[in-house]
Amino acid sequence: MLHNKKRTIRRIVQVFFFLLIGLIAINKTLIEAGSTGIPFLSEGSLHALCPFGGVVTLYSLFSFGTLIHKIHVSSLVIMGLIFLLALLFGPVFCGWVCPLGSLQEWTGKIGRRIFKKRYNNFIPKMPDRILRYFRYVLLFLVLYVTARSGQLLFSNIDPYHALFQFWTGEVAPTALLVLALTLFGSLFIERPWCKYACPYGAILGIFNKFRIFKIRRNPKTCISCHKCDQACPMNIDICKTDKVTSLQCISCFECTSELQCPISDSLKMQTSDKFGKPLAIKMSIMAVLIFTIIFGGIATSKALGIWSTAQDRKPGIANGGHGGGRQQYNGLMQQESTDL
Repeated sequence: MLHNKKRTIRRIVQVFFFLLIGLIAINKTLIEAGSTGIPFLSEGSLHALCPFGGVVTLYSLFSFGTLIHKIHVSSLVIMGLIFLLALLFGPVFCGWVCPLGSLQEWTGKIGRRIFKKRYNNFIPKMPDRILRYFRYVLLFLVLYVTARSGQLLFSNIDPYHALFQFWTGEVAPTALLVLALTLFGSLFIERPWCKYACPYGAILGIFNKFRIFKIRRNPKTCISCHKCDQACPMNIDICKTDKVTSLQCISCFECTSELQCPISDSLKMQTSDKFGKPLAIKMSIMAVLIFTIIFGGIATSKALGIWSTAQDRKPGIANGGHGGGRQQYNGLMQQESTDL
């Protein structure tokens, strides 16, 4: 019963962000239709609140001083805040915040009831290991195509975009198909998009190698019951390591002594013991820190005049010839009254 109550902490955070992003997307639609928006909610577009948008615009920002089409300064701010969380605790965005990740997880509960222990174990280990590198291939392709075109072409296949824009009629059929396949796949595999395709998850997974707080196993007290391995949604072999540095870890706490490990304090998220007594983080504290860093960071950026959900810069028309055929940008500042 106690474990269920602690698991509820993450679920509350997941539901909060799912509803928040969903309501903001609806709010944007209402405003564009000329209706009164929902009070106290952002009027920004979905792209204005997407941290991956901050990543894909970095090339044009540093090369030409412009943001790519549909990306806003707010995306850069949120990107920085998510990177800070990842530096401290790993990909908590994936395990606690991302609405698409949460929806896959909730859909997977149906598959778990149907297939029982076979759920999340349909793909043999060797092909599974190879498939997990595809998200890095997709990351490279997205960054390359975006840098060359100056356009957010990834939205044409992005299931996250499709999830919160399907009612607008502006979503590419390919994105709707990817969303449908992702949810269908979730009936057999836990978080298939996260495991095999998400380019943003690929970036955040790298932080697992040097994050400050890691999932650490105490080999002196561990009884090798493998309950942590069975609980891990990303199929990580936790019993074989003293600290989890897998690129796949999403910091969900499912394997830890708080939720699954039967031996108290054998498996928990904490700092290294190289500089004294390690500092551990509990789920309740994690929830508080997620809200504090994200909303505190946004509030601070607004106070400093940095935050903006309006697109202030637009890519210029291709002039040809730059960098082996890359599109050049005119770099002119153009104020827009509404988000694109």
